[in-house]
Amino acid sequence: MRLLVQRVKEASVTIGGTLRSRIGAGLLVLVGVGHDDGVEDLEYLAGKLVRLRIFDDENGVMNLDVMQTGGEVLVVSQFTLLASTRKGNRPSYIHAAPEAVSRPLYERFAARVGELTGHPVATGEFGADMQVALINDGPVTIWIDSKNKE
Repeated sequence: MRLLVQRVKEASVTIGGTLRSRIGAGLLVLVGVGHDDGVEDLEYLAGKLVRLRIFDDENGVMNLDVMQTGGEVLVVSQFTLLASTRKGNRPSYIHAAPEAVSRPLYERFAARVGELTGHPVATGEFGADMQVALINDGPVTIWIDSKNKE
């Protein structure tokens, strides 16, 4: 699984002109699920996400996590995070999991983040054509891959 985490002042998801979700300050998390991902990947990433210290403390140092700041979380599925651009100019998505695998893992990931933070998690709609708007704070944007634990 891959996450693209963005610290935001606010973020929202609109589908077909209708607002689906909106958060204030917190994290916008784009989630890509690979064909070989499982529960252990989502557990690792959910834990990593909620403990990620990318919010400023009283001294202006990134030392606080989303739970310590009372921030909100918006989780959006995005299979294009699994794009391969090794050959040619048209991305290949052969590494992305099919819906039967990716939808349940995406939904379980969002639920697990909610459990760990103790707060509801806003979401997009799996497979929908979504318009995602955000005001990136910093900007702070971090890539985390469960298969590449550095």
